[in-house]
Amino acid sequence: METAAGQNEMILWWRVVADGAEVTAVETADRHVALPDTIRDLPVTALGHHAFSPDRPAPEGTPLRLTCGGGTPENNTRKIETITLPPALRRVGDYAFYNCAGLRELRVTEPVKLWGGSVFMNCGRLCRFFIRVRDSRAESVAYFADELPVELDVTVEYPDGESVRLIFPEYWESYEENSPAHHFDFHLYGPGYPYHHVFRERTLPLAAFDALFPGLLATEHDPDCAMRLAWYRLRFPRELTEAASAEYLAYLNGRTGDVLDWLLKERDSRGLAWFLPRCGAEIKILSAAAEQARRLSLAEPLALLLEHRHRKAPDGLDKSFDL
Repeated sequence: METAAGQNEMILWWRVVADGAEVTAVETADRHVALPDTIRDLPVTALGHHAFSPDRPAPEGTPLRLTCGGGTPENNTRKIETITLPPALRRVGDYAFYNCAGLRELRVTEPVKLWGGSVFMNCGRLCRFFIRVRDSRAESVAYFADELPVELDVTVEYPDGESVRLIFPEYWESYEENSPAHHFDFHLYGPGYPYHHVFRERTLPLAAFDALFPGLLATEHDPDCAMRLAWYRLRFPRELTEAASAEYLAYLNGRTGDVLDWLLKERDSRGLAWFLPRCGAEIKILSAAAEQARRLSLAEPLALLLEHRHRKAPDGLDKSFDL
């Protein structure tokens, strides 16, 4: 079997296609997998049907062992947690990641012109996507949002260097038997359906995405999901209008204590420094957050909180905080 250097211990099968190379099957047990950009100087442009599936049929093509200096690769793609697809990839076959139960994150470079059917079937943990676009069109996001009704965390990197991070709330569908009428009733639950179907001709209209936020708050929703949605839109404000920014910030200001607690758990000092001048938190909330920072031994966040609290009430503060 031919051997080449790679970022993983894996065996893949491949074949020549009109525009480069197609990976038809992958065997590995690595947790973090990056497919090669090229095979024998041919760009990898296609991923075959069932390519990563642990239940795939017999592989087609020529085997190639990739090694980064480890031992013989195992064959258990259920262990994979993250996959980085090659930048020249243009087609992904049916059931390509079928039963990859551990997969939680996918990295893609646009444009991927064709996503097959049921690509992510039984990928129950998959919810995080990183997408790099070349022409400001993030069309794959529309496929992911339509295919996966779970809460999605999507980061899009644009050619001008800007990024946007979007949270798509969860929704779910059900069919309930209506015996007297002899049919099934279809129901949608959760506030996420409009977000997952906000696309226009497979493009992502950020203004339309932002316009959904008041409707989200008006329905039964996960407040932590709404908090993260508002937070990331404010922190990555591409095409964010002043009106939408004010709505997001007003929501966060209504949950200042929760936001501060979340930022401390995330160890997000930069985010904390950005939020404190904008939050209008009361002294009591700032003191509780400072105490939490002390318990977590977070020196920089503690200093930021104490400084901000001192600015709001420079006199009469006797309590000390020691790490």
